[in-house]
Amino acid sequence: MSVQVLNRAFEILEALSVEKDGLGVTALSERTGLSKSTVHRIVASLADGGYVGKNPTTGHYEVGIKLIEMVSYYINGMELHTEARPYLRGLTASLNLTTHLGILEGTEVMYVEKLDIFPNVRLFSQVGFRVPAHCSSLGKCLLSGLPGAELDALLDSRELVRYTQNTITDRDALKAQLAQVRRRGYAVDDQEQELDHRCIGAPIFDYRGEIVAAISASGSTTMLGDERIAPVAEQVKQAALEVSRRLGYTG
Repeated sequence: MSVQVLNRAFEILEALSVEKDGLGVTALSERTGLSKSTVHRIVASLADGGYVGKNPTTGHYEVGIKLIEMVSYYINGMELHTEARPYLRGLTASLNLTTHLGILEGTEVMYVEKLDIFPNVRLFSQVGFRVPAHCSSLGKCLLSGLPGAELDALLDSRELVRYTQNTITDRDALKAQLAQVRRRGYAVDDQEQELDHRCIGAPIFDYRGEIVAAISASGSTTMLGDERIAPVAEQVKQAALEVSRRLGYTG
């Protein structure tokens, strides 16, 4: 197959990828500027390989199962921490705060990456360490993405333990805060697990739009005072969005 034919095939696939109801040959011809005969020939070849399918109801061509499977294999094979590490590094350098990447394991958050910064020294530590989800910014981000029934079952499985006077131990209050996390796109742990310590986290979405991880920036209340919460939250949210896009998120 020539390079020109490949380029035309990609043009057709790109046109189909943004149309959930698919396109007919005429519409594809108009979108790509290719003749109907060329479109028909290329689409037929793509269909033979399973990269394009034909909707039996509308007669329109759609992105095929084979192409979706290929992309899914690639996305699922990505190492989350590899994709996120450059953004953690950037946050740590920019904010001079400790950054984390975490995933949900039952009612706990497990650190996948942690990057500390001390005077001119950076090091990774405590990968695999677990913290309670209900009183960490990472955990709140991860819990905020669970369907109602799944969240209730998870909360039923473990008591909301109090670690400081700021820890949320009431289920309704926690749910209200999770709703707030969904609205504003970030979570705050304001001395809820440890006194004099704050953490701001934001969720990471995969190609399906589901929350699969979260990243955060944390430090003492002196380092992360009230005036820094909003600007730090914006940077953490942006970094989480960039990682999400690396995982195929398009929202």
